[in-house]
Amino acid sequence: MAVSYDRLFHLLIDRQMSNSELINKAGFSGNVMTQIKRRKYISLDSIERICRALDCGVDDILEFIDEGDV
Repeated sequence: MAVSYDRLFHLLIDRQMSNSELINKAGFSGNVMTQIKRRKYISLDSIERICRALDCGVDDILEFIDEGDV
């Protein structure tokens, strides 16, 4: 299984929020955003920070997909 953060990027577009605005609002480092862009796993703490900053649930920002679909 792989993780896709496409939902997060769609949500940011819908809310007209930049990546750097999310980083500042959620209070995590740019390295976390790099991991997200590379479809790597990030800590549950980072996921929670993103959800709190965007007032959304986990299923609003990520989904698990089959490796073959990447």
